[in-house]
Formats: sequence, C-alpha cells, structure tokens
Amino acid sequence: MEAESYPKNQDFHEPPLKQKLAEDLKQALKGGDKVRRSVVRLVMAAVKNAEIARQATLDDTDILGIITKEARQRRESIEAFKQGNRQDLVAQEEAELAILQQYLPQQMSRDEIIVEARRVIEEVGALGAGDKKKVMPKLIAQLKGRADGREINTVVTELLA
Repeated sequence: MEAESYPKNQDFHEPPLKQKLAEDLKQALKGGDKVRRSVVRLVMAAVKNAEIARQATLDDTDILGIITKEARQRRESIEAFKQGNRQDLVAQEEAELAILQQYLPQQMSRDEIIVEARRVIEEVGALGAGDKKKVMPKLIAQLKGRADGREINTVVTELLA
C-alpha cells in the first residue's frame, strides 16, 4: 500500500478560518472575482501583520476580531461617502462589506444582547453605572464577533442607568 502524500508546505495547525480565507482567495483568483480577491487579500495581510506584531499564530477568535474591525471601517466609510454624495464609493464599500460579513457569525439582535447583558449584570452583581467596568469586559469577550461593541456599550449603559 502506498503512503498518502500531503502537500509539503501545508501547515496542519492553521485555524480553520485562515484556511477558508486561503481557499477563497484561490477561488477568487480562478474565477476572476476582483472585489473578493482584494478583500480576502486585505484580511490576510491584516492577519499576517497582527501575527508578526504578536509573534504568534492567531486563532479564529482573533481573526474574527480583525474581520469585524474591517467591517466596521466599511460601515463608517459608507456613512461618510453617503454624506459626501459619492454613490460610486458607497457601492464599492457595500460590496466589500457584504464579502466581509460572509466570514462573520450571524450578528445578534438588540434583544439578544439585552438578554446576555442582563445575565452578566446579575452574574457580577452590578448595581449602577459605576459597575459598568465589571460588566463590559466580560460581556464583550462573550459576544466578540457576534455583536458590535458600540451596541453592547449602549445596551449596558441603558440597563445600568
């Protein structure tokens, strides 16, 4: 029986999300999808830069954080371009945002964030606005990638008021 041959440069310890990005880049290159190609390359470059800065391989949670940051930048750009009446740039940013969102988990609704926030507030025994520092780190860690930090902050502020 012949031994299976594996690609020589394959790293079997890469996070699944990093592998998916690499596969999607290959597909975009083959299919001529310029927008997907540029977005995936941008994310992969950001991941690589973060790994160099940290001197460690990022896990899926860290990669999701990078993709979330890129998506947030697109949303901010879309708003700015709408105010500047630049529909051409709005369309480009929306196309890039749509691709980024395919890598993110389903975003939580405001009601789901409220439920989680109430649970954490009860868990840490927070009583008022002064206890926000106890709630936020724990809640953000639990909802990372699934909810926008600003939305979490708004909900916690309202619940502790």
